[in-house]
Amino acid sequence: MYSILLSAGWPIWPLLIISIIGLAIVLERAWYLRQIHLFPKNSLESTFILANLISQQKTVSEAEITAISQLSPVGPLFACVLREKTAGNSANSALEELQATAQSTWNKLERYLGALATIATVAPLLGLFGTVVGMIEIFGSQGAINGGTGSPQQLAHGISVALYNTAFGLLIAIPALAAWRGLRAMANQRRLECEEFTRQLFKKLYPHPILTK
Repeated sequence: MYSILLSAGWPIWPLLIISIIGLAIVLERAWYLRQIHLFPKNSLESTFILANLISQQKTVSEAEITAISQLSPVGPLFACVLREKTAGNSANSALEELQATAQSTWNKLERYLGALATIATVAPLLGLFGTVVGMIEIFGSQGAINGGTGSPQQLAHGISVALYNTAFGLLIAIPALAAWRGLRAMANQRRLECEEFTRQLFKKLYPHPILTK
């Protein structure tokens, strides 16, 4: 592997760096977007238990609602609905606060995906840059300038730089693009699941239709 990096020349190092960053993003997002991570066992049941108590006009402490918000990354969204109801706020007021909290939650689900998409876009361009550097080394050799046969070692090195960088750029871009699409689909699926549960929770606590202004 080290010999390949030496043959590819210095343009391979930026590609190597972004490949490490991309792999770290893929692993982190794949772990973060797991259903069990966003919806831990019994977390939804605990939320509905508190919702039932609030619907029955029983006392629910702030500590219990805070515990719900700390159960998972999407917990603050559920806690927001519970907190608004215990505070006696109207459905319209609760909905406005919920929308603000939801935006923050969606940002958490899509975090780093933009960076991964950028890596998928930039990797082929960096590979092309390495190809250009390799071609410059070929045509800029002393033999090519003087009209001679040129150095075989210089020619071979230039070809290696050009081909290795092109291949490595594509080798990064293709999996990064596939991972980005897959992770974005996972994020969208988790968002739909979260929206559905929040809708049911909101409907339970605010059974009457929201009055429009």
